[in-house]
Amino acid sequence: MSHPTSDPVATLADVVRLLDRRYPPRTAESWDRVGLVTGDPAQPVRRVLLAVDPVTAVAEEAVAWGADLVVVHHPLLLRGVHSVAATDAKGALLHRLVRAGVALYTAHTNADAAEGGVAEELARLVGLQDLRPLVPAPAEALDKHVVFVPAGDAERLVDALAAAGAGAVGEYSRCAWTSTGEGTFTPSEAADPTIGRAGEAAHVVEARVEMVAPRRLRAAVVAAMRSAHPYEEPAFDVLELARWDGPTGTGRVGHLAEPATLHAFAERVAAALPPTVQGIRYAGPPDATVRTVAVVGGAGDSLFDAVRSSGADVYLTADLRHHPASELRERAEFEARGAAASPPYLVDAAHFASEWPWLAGAERDLRADLAAHGTTVETRVSTLRTDPWTGRIAAPSDPEGHHP
Repeated sequence: MSHPTSDPVATLADVVRLLDRRYPPRTAESWDRVGLVTGDPAQPVRRVLLAVDPVTAVAEEAVAWGADLVVVHHPLLLRGVHSVAATDAKGALLHRLVRAGVALYTAHTNADAAEGGVAEELARLVGLQDLRPLVPAPAEALDKHVVFVPAGDAERLVDALAAAGAGAVGEYSRCAWTSTGEGTFTPSEAADPTIGRAGEAAHVVEARVEMVAPRRLRAAVVAAMRSAHPYEEPAFDVLELARWDGPTGTGRVGHLAEPATLHAFAERVAAALPPTVQGIRYAGPPDATVRTVAVVGGAGDSLFDAVRSSGADVYLTADLRHHPASELRERAEFEARGAAASPPYLVDAAHFASEWPWLAGAERDLRADLAAHGTTVETRVSTLRTDPWTGRIAAPSDPEGHHP
């Protein structure tokens, strides 16, 4: 838990802006519902609780602790509703938070894919290195804006385009490339030229200014260019750049510093994750060698094809169903000519446990972002086990739960 200092108090709008920057809502799946669920953007935020699930026990913990904001992974209102009356569990939970002045924010599939997100924190916790996305997301679509402007106005134009969002490359801003040459044009009798006279050819030393910008900002960047440009009719191009894989995406793939057996790796996972009734299950020979590992927090059996393509020895995820898991192992053994020691192997954790490691990373990043913003909050990761399963009985003939 962090402790507050005398720094200025952040507003909910400040915190949401920083969270949205870490976990951009536009990167969430189309079916997902992320972002601010309830809360006044102007309200001060002094305490933030982080949890996996928006359930009643978490809401009560937040109220009892005096939290101003709860950041959760799973959406409370994933499907459309026509009422939030306190006559059902979700409506009652929202009423409890609103009455206590506690805001609720969700980062779900946008947090799954992000740098420092759910998959990345899980991968690092179990000792993986040299991480890359299992299913890379395409980098944001970019335009290149090419503008010809009198050389003396080039700096002012660069400033205007940068203010509209152009020229941001990684951790650098106002990035531009310029060269100079001679431009020529002849104004008509109806023109009102800044330089030259109607009917006469003008020759001007011009700068060619090039800046990249997100395609979603095209209209704003072009408008800023027209406003800052001295010419009545600016000469410019907008070029759509090719897209490539970005550094984020679904899941992560990495390798262990030292190879391990499948059984030893499963033990490592069990030691790293919060305990649940399910524990950790694995599919494959206990002494199979594991070097490369793919991970996905939460339900991951829809990504088996990507796992096979990644070359991973083992796939760590949650909520594995009987038929998909059986078919994956059958296919692997068939293609290996019946050898049981044929990757990919499977390690299955509880859904809640596989996503819980993200909370510590999200807490760390939020504190760092607020400190850079000049504010601070007190934070707390909920230790409530919101996994729904409460008991497990091993087979009476086998205390370890194995079956013949």
